Amino acid sequence: MKLHIETEAGRWFEEEMNLSGGEEIQFFVRYGGCGNFQSGFSLGIAQKEAEEPVCETKENGVRFYIEEKDAWYLDGADMHVVYDEEKEEITYVHGSRG
Repeated sequence: MKLHIETEAGRWFEEEMNLSGGEEIQFFVRYGGCGNFQSGFSLGIAQKEAEEPVCETKENGVRFYIEEKDAWYLDGADMHVVYDEEKEEITYVHGSRG
């Protein structure tokens, strides 16, 4: 299981969350919402220091991670965070990406 942040998605986070580098962004599981990985759940984001990250990556000096307690949501697959130009927002892609 790996976490991938595409460059354009990283820029979206910088602009939307006013990031300048050195911050930590957590992807966490929440009940409800429109998720496409596990029925009835979706992902939230928070600017928060990591406790027990199971996977992480850096983009432009910002650390992105998923905690061990939320690993079940991805079911062992990679997660790609991409920017959707049409919608002007980020989206999550489950599994391999070519």
